[in-house]
Amino acid sequence: MPIDSAIDANARRAPTHSGRLQLPVRVETSPMEARLVDELPMEQGWQFEPKWDGFRCVAFRSGNSVDLRAKSGKPLSRYFPEIVEAVRDVPVPQFVVDGELAIPRGKSLSFDDLQLRLHPAESRIRKLARETPAIFILFDCLVSRTNANLLDAPLTRRRQELERLFQSMEALPSFRLSPYTRKGSEARKWLNKSGGALDGVVAKRVDGPYVPGEREMLKIKCLRTADCVVGGFRYAQCTREVGSLLLGLYNDEGRLDHVGFTSTIAHAERRALTKKLEKLRKPPGFTGNAPGGPSRWSTERTGEWEPLAPKLVVEVRYDHVTGNRFRHGTKFLRWRPDKSPNQCTFEQLRQEARPSTLVGDVLRP
Repeated sequence: MPIDSAIDANARRAPTHSGRLQLPVRVETSPMEARLVDELPMEQGWQFEPKWDGFRCVAFRSGNSVDLRAKSGKPLSRYFPEIVEAVRDVPVPQFVVDGELAIPRGKSLSFDDLQLRLHPAESRIRKLARETPAIFILFDCLVSRTNANLLDAPLTRRRQELERLFQSMEALPSFRLSPYTRKGSEARKWLNKSGGALDGVVAKRVDGPYVPGEREMLKIKCLRTADCVVGGFRYAQCTREVGSLLLGLYNDEGRLDHVGFTSTIAHAERRALTKKLEKLRKPPGFTGNAPGGPSRWSTERTGEWEPLAPKLVVEVRYDHVTGNRFRHGTKFLRWRPDKSPNQCTFEQLRQEARPSTLVGDVLRP
């Protein structure tokens, strides 16, 4: 389930942490966003930062009042009580910072552990906060220690104010300062190491202001391809034509695990493809982890899929893997009739999950 949907589902249970915030920016201020591009900008005037694998969060502090907001503007405070307390413990009475909530797991970050926090029971959230505490990786400052509005300030000044503020946070284990570089060659190294805890690289104009809600930043992801078995399909809603292909890879035990889906099928091809798939219907489809398993995020349609004999192989493009699954929907590239289904294994993905020294430096308290 997307983070915003989970937050909406639990909104009625959410306590209020914000109180009356005496700040020069509104709690409703949206974070600056990024647009996806294919290549790193190599001309002068750019600052590069890691794109961390977590939940985007803007933290507002005014006296004892603290408010954590997701990228959508929805509240996150109830799901991360340890971060609320950490923000309140900073010996600075007011500030607003932008960053990423993450949960360390070994030498990487666990997006699965983050998703577990989106739970309706406060007792469960408190238990997870003790067992798997989150960290807050900071990369921008909207309001300074002196309560100055920095939205119109250039990135160079905002970074200086963030580093000064972080000096007051270093003794607290919940905070990390995200690194940056202004060298394109260094950013390229980061991009090549993306996977595991890094989701790519973000580029910002060094002289640019903080523009809420606008895609003024650039994000670059290391897109990869994989050959997958089509283990099933779903009909598009309210039709009898294929809407998405369910993708699988063989695990070490030789069982076919569901790893994601692709729905980027040309409309003109759907009717013929549906007929082809219907001729291949044969249970179980997936012999390992299957779609529609027990989950608190399951919906009525989660279990509505048609199993197929493992005959078809498709090449897809993906951007990130977590928990042995594609994080987002993949892009259909082509059919691979030349590829045997049993050649489609997790070995294609394992080589991508390479934690870097960059990640280790940030995870280290």
